[in-house]
Amino acid sequence: MEALIAELKVKIIDTLSLLDVVPEDIGDDDRLVGGDLGIDSIDVLELVLMLEKDYGVKIESKDMGVQAFASVRALAEFVEKNRLK
Repeated sequence: MEALIAELKVKIIDTLSLLDVVPEDIGDDDRLVGGDLGIDSIDVLELVLMLEKDYGVKIESKDMGVQAFASVRALAEFVEKNRLK
């Protein structure tokens, strides 16, 4: 799980072109949406597309998205549980 969390931090930074942010700046349990990173609904759409492309994971409802994007750890758990094997 720790490797997936680290991988997702890099993908979040790359996908959203977050300048001056390194993976160590993102806490595993920090809020993603509405947190210190300034991720908004447009950013979430970009992350959803990345998750579908890179992991075969679909976020099919707003409630599912709220749970998945609660933190990097929650996102990693969601990907682990739902990724195509």
